[in-house]
This record gives sequence, C-alpha cells and structure tokens, in this order.
Amino acid sequence: MKKTAIFYGSTSGNCEGVANKIAEALGVNSSDVFSASQIDAAKIAEYDNLLLGSSTWGNGDLQDEWYDGVEVIKASDLNGKTVAVFGCGDSCGFSTTYCDAMRTLYDAAKDAGANMIGAVSTDGYTFDESTSVVDGKFVGLALDEDNESDKTDERIAAWVDEIKPSL
Repeated sequence: MKKTAIFYGSTSGNCEGVANKIAEALGVNSSDVFSASQIDAAKIAEYDNLLLGSSTWGNGDLQDEWYDGVEVIKASDLNGKTVAVFGCGDSCGFSTTYCDAMRTLYDAAKDAGANMIGAVSTDGYTFDESTSVVDGKFVGLALDEDNESDKTDERIAAWVDEIKPSL
C-alpha cells in the first residue's frame, strides 16, 4: 500500500473514532491520522492516498474543522492521488440530509483531479435523502454511530476490503 493519510472532522468524537478504526483496519500508522484542521498543501503532497471523513451537521453541513480544509482540497492538484471519503450522520434525526457532508468532500477531491474510489451501495441503510447518493450508491462509506453503531465494524471491514487493493 502506498503512503496513506486519513483526515477527519469530528465534534462529538464519532468520526474520529471511525477514522481510527479505518486506520487500524488498513494498517495506517496513527501518526498519519489527522484532524481536518491540520490539512495543508504540504501534508497533501506527502501522501499518495487520502481518506477524507466528516460528520454531517445541521442541514447537511461539513463539520467545522473542514471549512478551511475543504478549500485546501479544492486548491490542490490531486492528479495521481487516490481518494476515498467516509462520513458519519444520523439516519433517524436527520434522515433527509444523511451523510451529506461526504458529498462536499467527494466533489472537492474529484474536481481537484483525484481518482475517487470507495462507493458503497445504499442496500441495508435506512434514510430518506442524501446528496451523497449517486446512481444508487453513497460516494463513500456512510456510518451512523448514533443509531446503527452495531453495523459500523462490519461496514468498515467490507469497505476496507474493497478499497485496499486500490491504495
């Protein structure tokens, strides 16, 4: 596996916990797992692969630590880099904006030239709407630590098995 970094935005700790589980499953060193507030052009340049994660807040908004970070992503040349996104949301309380923040990260990385991987079927998920669904699949790994934490480990394992050969 090429050099991989994981950047996450987490207010309640859920997305941070997920980022660490993904890192462990992929064998990514904890020193390569960062808060989104630490992302900059120099860090991006150090890595071949980027995994970007955010919890979704309010009406589908990125977690606060990503507001400057997403601008860094947009301004970067990600040609030749492989990127996957993951997100945490509340499929019951916010079922019409479930994991919408993933789409913001996905679009920023894709528009910057990244090779995007890691789409996940919506089968087995319960929600009403999500901008993160394209052609029947989430643009990345969607997780609900509030209502479906019992499914997290299985979903991470399946996703890691899918993306690892591309990293």
